[in-house]
Amino acid sequence: MCFSGVVGISKGSVWSVRFSSIALCAWVHGDPRKVVYPTDSSGQFCGQKDTINENKTILFYFNILKCASPIVLINLQCPTTQLCVSKCPDRFATYIDMQGSYRHNKSYWEYYRQFCKPGFNKPWKSVAQVIRDEDCPSMIIPSRPFLKRCFPDFSTKNGILTVANQTTFKDGRGKTRNVTDLREAANGINNVLDARSVGMKIFEDYASSWHWILIGLFIAMIVSLLFLVLLRFTAGVLFWIFILGVIGIIGYGIWHCYWEYDHLQGTPGSDLTIYDIGFQTDFRVYLQLRQTWLAFMIILCIVEVFIILMLIFLRNRIRIAIALLQEGSRAIGYIMSTLFYPIITFVLIAICISYWAVTAVFLSTSGEPVYKVMANQTLCKYANLTCDPETFNTTNVTKLCVGAQCTFAFYGGESFYHKYIFIFQLSNAFVFLWLVNFAIALGQCTLAGAFASYYWAFRKPADIPPCPLFSSFGRAIRYHTGSLAFGSLILAIVQLIRIILEYLDHKLKGTQNSFTRFLLCCLKCCFWCLEKFIKFINRNAYIMIAIYGKNFCTSAKEAFFLLMRNVVRVAVLDKVTDFLLFLGKLLVAGGVGVLAFFFFTHRIPVFTQETPTLNYYWVPLLTVIIGSYLIAHGFFSVYAMCVDTLFLCFCEDLERNDGSTAKPYYMSASLHRILGKKELSPKKAMG
Repeated sequence: MCFSGVVGISKGSVWSVRFSSIALCAWVHGDPRKVVYPTDSSGQFCGQKDTINENKTILFYFNILKCASPIVLINLQCPTTQLCVSKCPDRFATYIDMQGSYRHNKSYWEYYRQFCKPGFNKPWKSVAQVIRDEDCPSMIIPSRPFLKRCFPDFSTKNGILTVANQTTFKDGRGKTRNVTDLREAANGINNVLDARSVGMKIFEDYASSWHWILIGLFIAMIVSLLFLVLLRFTAGVLFWIFILGVIGIIGYGIWHCYWEYDHLQGTPGSDLTIYDIGFQTDFRVYLQLRQTWLAFMIILCIVEVFIILMLIFLRNRIRIAIALLQEGSRAIGYIMSTLFYPIITFVLIAICISYWAVTAVFLSTSGEPVYKVMANQTLCKYANLTCDPETFNTTNVTKLCVGAQCTFAFYGGESFYHKYIFIFQLSNAFVFLWLVNFAIALGQCTLAGAFASYYWAFRKPADIPPCPLFSSFGRAIRYHTGSLAFGSLILAIVQLIRIILEYLDHKLKGTQNSFTRFLLCCLKCCFWCLEKFIKFINRNAYIMIAIYGKNFCTSAKEAFFLLMRNVVRVAVLDKVTDFLLFLGKLLVAGGVGVLAFFFFTHRIPVFTQETPTLNYYWVPLLTVIIGSYLIAHGFFSVYAMCVDTLFLCFCEDLERNDGSTAKPYYMSASLHRILGKKELSPKKAMG
């Protein structure tokens, strides 16, 4: 029924309609209340309006000792009767004690009956029958609500676990038990409750410091902008400082290895070889051998010589890379609006995440109530079989299995839709990956178009078209949506395969043989490499699409061969750019983080009075550091896209033009000087 709307749709839109149908079916069949509200043994929501449970918002377990762990409790799989109540019990009591005092104290029963099944009013019924039919709990214990469920009110007194200051309790079946039995039955509940307290303190810290966090993030944005501006003038200086620093560190390592090698001369046992002592778990043994330090020294010498030779032979390409970095800063300076485009990408991705999350919740809550026979599995062959609560009492199950009940188990079904919920969840994840990749591709194509308009302007900035970012965005939406969707589709397929491989690896863990582990490991490695390669090809294909407007396949092919013809330049530029941007991210996040640390720890005398009092100063501190890094990453991703676009344009410019009057270069004067070719035309030089 859900997919009948697909018939008659053109092939080009079949997949989009199918994915929309999945979401529509999920929203029709799903019910998020199943996640938010607990469900009693009758399948009714606690706290649901216009029902008998409207004022009963908390779930109570008749015998929590039957619950193996908190996971079982939260997933509603505890094999005991579950009842909606208005409040949790606040005292220890048993049905036996209540019945013994019923004749002279009716208030005992009035309190106890609110934890019995609705309508039950037979306090004189024998204890054995009540426990068999689970009309009332055999005991109640002091509890407090958590996740809208009653859990034992654990506390620790002098290192001893207690419930309401007691270490023992009566189980209502004639036994006295220790509260540690409750702890074992509800394993980990104390930690969860403590986590709630920590969560409240963290919330308080955010409430008192949120405006200072925003100030810190604003400072990070300003610093990121300043770093991009300074990079225009300091890219070369930063790179050579890094290179000289690396050469100096390796040189010191060579000297230290020689010093250790010479210092160990004459030391007993230092002349042994690594082969003589074999494999040792304590690696400090190897540091006492001269051969080890000699090997380290030789390796470092080889690395040092390799770096120096690379600098000598690649000096021109390194100069081009630095010039492109400076040109990128200049381009961003002319098109400042590009720095704020990541906000649009963030909003689009947030919408994609919301769509995926809502659909996933509706899918996971799809289904009808499923009831199962609850009885002793060793004595009843019908235990855990599905049943119908309306006809259950008319069957022979109650006669063959004394005390058996038909209680709610979970939401599900046997229809085609319910059988393939997992497939639908996988399809929903695939749609999510596709949409996210499309949002990223749209941003890359838009930025590439804006920066390409800068490069191909013959006189900069006079020939740069007005509103280049807005114009590029309009072209991407109007003409290149299909190409962007196709590239995103290929990447989403590879990512989905990786997710499936991870799922299989998780499911088969512990049961797979050596060959299976090896095969899965190889597949995961191959598809990881494939994903990285496709991301690289897609990124450059989108640049070519923005420049020439060709389809995805043609653009990807032309971009790939263009990069292969300039593979050395690609490698040098990629490493130089990655280092400088990584350095910038660390400087922004680290600098703002240090400032936030001194502020939130009251170490800045000027702001001592304004600094808020916090439970955990690391809460706003980590928020500022992580937020600063993400802000810097957003700004610098624009810079990286700018450099990549200018590089492809630069390579195209070299292949299409020769610097003559008929075919002048479009590159800037600084790039042209580095090439060492003929001078630019007078018109170009003036620009």
